[in-house]
Amino acid sequence: MPMSIPFLDLKTQHQSIRDEILKAVDEAVVNAQFIGGQQVSSFENEFSAFCGTKYAVGVNSGTDALRFALLAAGIRPGDGVLTVPNTFIATTEAVTQAGGRIFFMDVDDRTHLMDPGRLEREMKKWAKEGRTPKVIIPVHLFGHVADMAGILEVAGRYGATVIEDACQAHGALYSSLNAGVKPGCAGSFGSAGCFSFYPGKNLGACGEGGAVVTHDESLAEKIRMFRDHGQVKKYYHEIEGYNGRLDAIQAAILRIKLKHLPEWNRARQRNAESYDRLFSSAGNIVPVPRPAWSKSVYHLYVVKVEDRDAVAKKLAEKGVATALHYPIPLHLQNAYHSLGYKKGDFPVSEKHAARILSLPMFPELTQEQITYVAEQLQACI
Repeated sequence: MPMSIPFLDLKTQHQSIRDEILKAVDEAVVNAQFIGGQQVSSFENEFSAFCGTKYAVGVNSGTDALRFALLAAGIRPGDGVLTVPNTFIATTEAVTQAGGRIFFMDVDDRTHLMDPGRLEREMKKWAKEGRTPKVIIPVHLFGHVADMAGILEVAGRYGATVIEDACQAHGALYSSLNAGVKPGCAGSFGSAGCFSFYPGKNLGACGEGGAVVTHDESLAEKIRMFRDHGQVKKYYHEIEGYNGRLDAIQAAILRIKLKHLPEWNRARQRNAESYDRLFSSAGNIVPVPRPAWSKSVYHLYVVKVEDRDAVAKKLAEKGVATALHYPIPLHLQNAYHSLGYKKGDFPVSEKHAARILSLPMFPELTQEQITYVAEQLQACI
């Protein structure tokens, strides 16, 4: 019997906590506290504890989180920022909006993540040309954590700051083989970790939201100023800033959801394990693997297939919704034509962009739905 399976089911999740959310909204209306205040500060304390950092600063979006972290790290016009092309454009929008210059590097063929060995070669190349990137942004893609020990080691040798794009990795864990790096949550290793609370994220608001986590008090204080017009207190402006605050209603909703996040992440992990079992003998369906050092939270479950677009169309006809993350690497986007990159510059990212397909993944996904998705996918190949 055909089924209809959404790529993401936010309705079911919100129905389960509907009363708590409505109560939080009602309290905000009764108290008329919409910007700042106790809900925002409490969420910041709770989220920093969740991530294992000293500070968290709530902001308006994941894009703001990245941009403010770059500004707080001291990016100046023309400074180089090195990242990967297989990510959402917010990663690089933040670079140019902070005044930085985008440098791209290709990713590891197996993990799709920034690779320390390749990073070493790239940094050496740029150093010889006298253009060493000032900041490195590893992206924790799909909920998998990049190899932070290796990345930090390379960055340290070249005097570069590391800012983690953890917008898809709320609660993902990294356990290094390097004894000098303690295990911890995504976002807690670099100078700053940046999160998005877009509704579809593992921890999503009912609107826009984001946060920067850090161990650095000075950096946290700078981000607080950047998010609020450069103010240290009302009408006292140390710098020009931005209107990038997390509003109190979203903070209250995020506090509710944060309590459920560990349970929701475990459900995603169980779902991924089910997919893995079902695809274990299907040689023409290759799941993007979880790296050995990462306990993924599976924001996305991504497979690689040939003739991907035709497969996605067939799945849609069978009632299975899918998505592409991401179909065109950033160096080939029209928005970055001026950077001078061309097809073939980053072959690994380009190869994967033509093959990857994101399957339905959310905590409430049932075993029956997972089995149906797997059966239909295998029938399409």
